[in-house]
Amino acid sequence: MTIEIVIQVLASGLLMGLIYALIAVGLSLIFGLMDVVNFAHGEFLMLAMYATFGAVLLLAIDPLFLAPLVVAALFVVGATAYLGVVQYAMRAKTNIGMVQVFATFGLAVVIRGVAQLLFTADYRIVPSSLLGGKTVSFGGVFLPLPQLVGGLISVAAFVGLWLLISRTDFGKALEATREDAGAVALVGIDKNRVFTLGWGLGAALVGLAGAVLAIFYYIHPDVGAPFALIAYVTVALGGFGSVFGALAAGILVGLVEAATALVLPPSLKSVGIYAMYLAVVFVRPRGLFGSL
Repeated sequence: MTIEIVIQVLASGLLMGLIYALIAVGLSLIFGLMDVVNFAHGEFLMLAMYATFGAVLLLAIDPLFLAPLVVAALFVVGATAYLGVVQYAMRAKTNIGMVQVFATFGLAVVIRGVAQLLFTADYRIVPSSLLGGKTVSFGGVFLPLPQLVGGLISVAAFVGLWLLISRTDFGKALEATREDAGAVALVGIDKNRVFTLGWGLGAALVGLAGAVLAIFYYIHPDVGAPFALIAYVTVALGGFGSVFGALAAGILVGLVEAATALVLPPSLKSVGIYAMYLAVVFVRPRGLFGSL
């Protein structure tokens, strides 16, 4: 094992970590807003990948340029999921936490079942892309162009999210609702509207991640499950509800996964992620940046 190989693997891990962070941030945003874990998050990712695939076939446009369309579609999916399922689950008089869990889990089962019915279990891949199969070299370190562009898109998304939260009225309403959902009505903020937009924004972010992943990853009805599991670990590691904790944790998860693949068989690369998570939980149960 040479230093060049180590740098190569860690650089690839960094890029995947940024994509993991983009997948996880919508989950963290929703939890921080409503204390609800969306168990259909992986299925939202899967829908975004199928939407990208279908749009490429229908419009014959490169998937990279279709990302805004997919983001808009997933915003609608997220808002609809809240209005059609989650807001009713929140009205439960007892065991509200369990009702929310089973509501979003049931939504995930329905989405996955419909996808299997419509698209079968066959693996599919975007037929062509401007980025597909290309690499770039930086000082002898070769990086896949789709992952590199995906990492840059993730960084841009987090910058945009920071500007949205810190510089806009909606961002201020979002933060106020996160702090005290009951008190915001006293200053004229419609809590239900903020929740709807928050779910839409969370789904839009995972939609962006799905559009990026569709360029270089196989698409099938179960594709969201492994990424959702990593997203849950990333959110818990960064701190439930910490949006930018998800960024730091996503990068850390990507690096640990890559480092594990250096010393263990590739099929066991996830072992390092979960071992690190358990170690952090014992020392800091609320996560690296959590305030719970």
